[in-house]
Amino acid sequence: MARFPEPPKDDYALVFLSDTDQPLPESINPGTRYAYFKTIARGGKCIIQSCKDLLLSRTICYKSLRPELADDAVEQQRFLREARVTSMLQHPNTVPVYELGRDSRKHYYFTMKLVHGYTLREVLDYRDRYDLTQLIDVVIQVAHALEFAHGHRVAHRDIKPENVLVGPFGEVLLLDWGLAKVWNSDGSAGDEPERRDGGPGGAGGMLQKPSSLTGQSKLQGTISYMSPEQILEDPEIDYRTDLYSIGVVLYEILGGRPPAVGETVREVMEQILEGKPAPPSTHTSVKIPALLEAVTMRCIATDPADRLQSAGDLVRQLQEDWLHS
Repeated sequence: MARFPEPPKDDYALVFLSDTDQPLPESINPGTRYAYFKTIARGGKCIIQSCKDLLLSRTICYKSLRPELADDAVEQQRFLREARVTSMLQHPNTVPVYELGRDSRKHYYFTMKLVHGYTLREVLDYRDRYDLTQLIDVVIQVAHALEFAHGHRVAHRDIKPENVLVGPFGEVLLLDWGLAKVWNSDGSAGDEPERRDGGPGGAGGMLQKPSSLTGQSKLQGTISYMSPEQILEDPEIDYRTDLYSIGVVLYEILGGRPPAVGETVREVMEQILEGKPAPPSTHTSVKIPALLEAVTMRCIATDPADRLQSAGDLVRQLQEDWLHS
């Protein structure tokens, strides 16, 4: 059984007396608090950098909108929602947020804990190195994060291996709440920020939808992990969309591929909406525990009423003795 790999650490990860005991300036300039920026990743909307917080002598994660979107009112609204949702969901399987603010150009940013690790996608690229129990434990921890989020009236809506970070000390973090669904206090669905200028978008890209499926022209997210109701932009979508997506992750862990694959977005969408995936055992010669396969197939049921009804239910199912099923 391989241990999840430990990534190289930079010099800022070390603790020195010269850092811990340096005096705090009499006058603190917020504009010079962060230094030594290094780009970690560039997404469709955001740039993620590491930097040093000079006041606390630690390296952190600094997230901001891409320059071409930094003044876009819709993207600013989404960015604020992501920052605040991430901050409000304080849980062992979410990333702590430190600060939300504006830089010297008045553009939004927020800072978070910098966690060394690999995404579940990178782990699955070397699937044969890991025991199934390790991977199921990752899914259980993601389900814990979802149980907590759903209990606080938030649906993630972008569960996929790329948004799960696995650290060298057993930590598992559910990342990127940029597509989170949040409801009003009376339980009604809130208005979604909408782009009207045809400009660039999307966490994971903006995907064109076949006109026969819906009158809307754009779809956000990663198509293979979307529930049918997310594809159809059902206004009554609820937390069970996340159960579908985490079921797809389980399916990929067991079968080596998502349940819906195709050469085009249209083909993948049609397979998801048809709702007739073969069990993951049909895609691998490795014996799959019956309980795990049954749980996976329930999660990816087309009708939300036929799925497991909560992330807590999923945790309890995955904690059963599936090895001997």
